[in-house]
Amino acid sequence: MPLLINLRQLEKQDIILQGELPVKELEISGLDECIEASLPLKYNLEAQLLDESILVRGQVSLDLQCTCVRCLKVFTRRLDLRDWAAHIARVGDEQAPVVNDMVDLTPLVREDILLEFPQYPLCETGCQGLSETLKDAPRQAGGARSESVVSSAWAELNKLKL
Repeated sequence: MPLLINLRQLEKQDIILQGELPVKELEISGLDECIEASLPLKYNLEAQLLDESILVRGQVSLDLQCTCVRCLKVFTRRLDLRDWAAHIARVGDEQAPVVNDMVDLTPLVREDILLEFPQYPLCETGCQGLSETLKDAPRQAGGARSESVVSSAWAELNKLKL
């Protein structure tokens, strides 16, 4: 179910919206190979009617499963939009679509979530990547690393879908 504001109810009083939105509604899966959202988006919002617009403010958060672009380790990163706000026009060229006296906030939330996606997700700031894995690998006589360790690093890289 999308994140909707009932305009009739909003004309009477401000509306508090709290709950969870399934990730499927956001339509963000598959947009980035290194980022996946599986848990629902949590929101705590307040909507108020202004003269010819709607002001929505509050907090939006989403847990992302990320793959480190350096070492390929999977980790969780929380997107936390604490001061999220949207100004929605009710008249004019930029008027929000109204269906059955409802305005859908889902596209606005989706856009801001996508803007907050990490461009290069790292498991930690100092991640040395796969080279750190190879650094601790056993060496053969003469200083060369064992063939299996080097090939396993390439095997991990071959898993990337570029």
